[in-house]
Amino acid sequence: MLKHSQEKIGFVFVNGAGLEARVWSKVVEGFEHPYLLVEFPLRKSSFDSRRGLSLEDYVTHAKRQVDEWGPRKIVIVAHSLGGVLAHRLASELTDRLAGIVAVGAAIPKNGGSFLSILPLPQKLIMSVILRTLGTKPPESAIRKGLCSDLSPEQATDIVGGFIPEAVRVYTDRINVTVPDVRKLYVKLANDKEFPLSLQDKMISNFSPQFVQTLETGHLPMLSNPEGLRAILENFLSEELR
Repeated sequence: MLKHSQEKIGFVFVNGAGLEARVWSKVVEGFEHPYLLVEFPLRKSSFDSRRGLSLEDYVTHAKRQVDEWGPRKIVIVAHSLGGVLAHRLASELTDRLAGIVAVGAAIPKNGGSFLSILPLPQKLIMSVILRTLGTKPPESAIRKGLCSDLSPEQATDIVGGFIPEAVRVYTDRINVTVPDVRKLYVKLANDKEFPLSLQDKMISNFSPQFVQTLETGHLPMLSNPEGLRAILENFLSEELR
């Protein structure tokens, strides 16, 4: 767990599938706000030890980290699949929640899962893949989707460090509504993993007060950390007005 805590309102960062909390490191470099980079459960253990985990196990593990952390008020920042986890986590932290920022994030409707956000053909294909091949895509798919605008070195790091998630993170449904707090969706204009049509659907589900666009692929925390940091800092400064 990485943390830095001095201010009143802090940021809680939730990464997407296959990634580690350190993916946010460039974003929080020189950050003037308290932050917590949430770790997923059993990250250093074998996949077999994680295989049976539910989405609720991920949420419980994340909430424990937030509960042990200092700031009373928080803004949750969620990326990709982490949007599903963060959506459920936010419902457990309504007394502390100051806002949510979704960065190219999956935001299902009440009663939905990650799979539920996908168009029907892709949903069926994804269901088969999860059952037969598991949750780690082929290297070529990771490079084409997640790493489309990264440097060769960054792409190699993502491919080499990709950690398969438990299947139920993709399939478990969340029975919560989006909290009534300040919300921002950061749209990723060149995302090859979540096309703009899918992001527009997520924006509709999320109903944010604000939408901003970054001209990046799926991992802006690596390809444009300064731009993402500026958006987050501006969101918090607006919140404090």
